[in-house]
Amino acid sequence: MLGLKLPTDPRWVNIVEKNIEEILTDHAFCEQKATSTAISLIVSFPEYTELVQEMVALVKEEISHFKMVHDKILERGWILGRDRRDDYVIELLKFFPKGGSRTTQLVHRLLYAALIEARSCERFRLLSEELEDKELATFYRNLMVSEANHYTMFLGFARKYGNKKEVDTKWQQLLEYESKIISNLGTSEAIHG
Repeated sequence: MLGLKLPTDPRWVNIVEKNIEEILTDHAFCEQKATSTAISLIVSFPEYTELVQEMVALVKEEISHFKMVHDKILERGWILGRDRRDDYVIELLKFFPKGGSRTTQLVHRLLYAALIEARSCERFRLLSEELEDKELATFYRNLMVSEANHYTMFLGFARKYGNKKEVDTKWQQLLEYESKIISNLGTSEAIHG
């Protein structure tokens, strides 16, 4: 369903289980960054009314997810750690050339967002199926559904605002590129690491 070219090695969950505090901190910051992305799209492309409306709803949802993750951290007697460098996103954002028309820039940003959400969804599915901590597994199962909806929303907007055939070609190329990035990751307790 997600179209990812390279699935995450299920052994990644074993790495996560050794440091749940770390994955929850990383996850909290992923939710914060998703909130920031939605706000940035509103600020950068205010003339796209339907997109703005959806991004307003997304900001509310993502910040509520941040609170949910933060609450999990606090329930376990921990505090929110510091944000970490996200090598996955840093590498991903190198794919499309800078510049181009406003529409091209919008489409590229939407495709990046769709892919990040798709990979998050895939990772949440793994956590929901493989974590020994059943309460946390259920937590990730519930979040997985939201991430799938976000992925399809961003991809849908990219197809709506760009040339569908060109967008689909770019999407496939981005998926191929992402598979090379992800093949070098999966060794840390990070949502995309």
